[in-house]
Amino acid sequence: MRALVQRVREASVTAEGRVTGAIGPGLVVLAGVAADDTAEDRAWTARKVVQMRIFDDDAGVMNRSVLDVAGGLLVVSQFTLFASTRKGNRPSWSGAAPPEVARPLFEAFVAELAMAASRPVATGVFGAMMQVALVNDGPVTIWLDSRARE
Repeated sequence: MRALVQRVREASVTAEGRVTGAIGPGLVVLAGVAADDTAEDRAWTARKVVQMRIFDDDAGVMNRSVLDVAGGLLVVSQFTLFASTRKGNRPSWSGAAPPEVARPLFEAFVAELAMAASRPVATGVFGAMMQVALVNDGPVTIWLDSRARE
C-alpha cells in the first residue's frame, strides 16, 4: 500500500458536482492499493498516518500527531501512486490493484484508519473523477510505502 500524506489547514473533495468529504486542519491521505496488499500493510499504513508526529507542539517543533491535535482525516483513492514510467512517457498502472480488488481493500483501509483514529474519516468516491482542493500546511508532505517501511 502506498500513501501520500499531506498536512493541511483545510481540504475537500468533490465528485460528480458535490462535495463528498471536507475537513479543517488535519491530514489528506492519497491512498493506492496493490493487488497483493495484506491486512498488515493496511494496519501499518493506518498506524503510521495517525501516529506520525508532524504537527507543531507549543515550542514549534513537529512533535504532535493528528490524534494529539484532534485533526481531521480525508482519504482519497489514488491508483496513480503505482505509476511506472520505466518504458516511454506513458505511465503504466500495472502495479495497482484492479478496481474490483482495490475497492474492498481501500474501504478496509478507511475503516482501519477510522478505528485507529477513533473518529469518522471523510472520503472521496472510489473510482470517480474527483477534484481535491487543499491548503497544504508547511508544506508538509510525507510518502509512505508499506513495502519499504522507511
